[in-house]
Amino acid sequence: MENSNRRIQDVPLSILDLVPVLSEKTVADSFRNCLDLARKAEQFGFNRFWMSEHHNMEGVASSATVVLIGYVAGNTSTIRVGAGGIMLPNHAPLVVAEQFGTLETLYQDRIDLGLGRAPGTDPLTTRALRRDMKGSVEEFPSNVQELIQYLSDQVPASRVKAVPGHGTNVPVWLLGSSTYSAQLAAMLGLPFAFASHFAPALLMEALRIYRDNFQPSATLKEPYVMVGANVVAADSDEKAQHLATSVFNFFLNVVRGTSNRLQPPVDSLDSIWSAQEKYAVEQMLNYNFVGSSETVRAQMQHFVDMTQADEIMVVSNIYDHAARVRSYEIISQFRQK
Repeated sequence: MENSNRRIQDVPLSILDLVPVLSEKTVADSFRNCLDLARKAEQFGFNRFWMSEHHNMEGVASSATVVLIGYVAGNTSTIRVGAGGIMLPNHAPLVVAEQFGTLETLYQDRIDLGLGRAPGTDPLTTRALRRDMKGSVEEFPSNVQELIQYLSDQVPASRVKAVPGHGTNVPVWLLGSSTYSAQLAAMLGLPFAFASHFAPALLMEALRIYRDNFQPSATLKEPYVMVGANVVAADSDEKAQHLATSVFNFFLNVVRGTSNRLQPPVDSLDSIWSAQEKYAVEQMLNYNFVGSSETVRAQMQHFVDMTQADEIMVVSNIYDHAARVRSYEIISQFRQK
């Protein structure tokens, strides 16, 4: 479905920050960069700033996602801050409700709760997180509903009450990289975010299923879709292509099953990856927009035409922090009329 009437300047833009750990830098540096980026994002007019739960990854420092949300929300003033997402099978719904109820109470009307079904890590670390693996994924739909109940202002079905949490009505999103969460989000009438920044294959099918089966709820009357994209913008196509080699290297780690810190850009990846690895990385990065302002704007407009997204969440894993901030500054200018 394409409709050029929806223009990129009319689509809210948000940021997913994986809080990358840079080679030759510390985790503390990553946290400082995260907050600086969030403050700049607020100045640039981005809608949301989300962080995602990952574990046992040398290059990603967002494992304690709730703590980082509080850190960012407490040092910004207007931008929405949230989780993209919390991997619900790793946690008891009551604990998540209490955590996000606390955040919402502290930073009213600025907190989002995105929920994922994946572990956010490798199988061995999953066992360390969950201890008991029985039913953790299979119970996802009921756990989502239980969590929403804890956050609602309805009379609790049992004597268990989230304090704080009850009555905060924190906006809950379902996140997905397949059609499963699209179906569940449609059934529950929740907003849906698709992880097309790393799992593009089922994007269009998931959007179709979500929109065709959406059931209005008390919190959402019409379907609302956010889609992810990797974007590296710079002052020239050549500079952006150079910066983007760090992104390719990051995803090469994923393909290889290795865990390394984010590497600085290189002149060429030819000596680093094989032809098969290059193909695998490029398949994951189908929605990877790289170039100058003019180039990236055209690519993102086509993405909007194709998906009819209500919102785009941008990921820019650029090694140099100043260049990363500049990339987001360029992207933010697409919203100017």
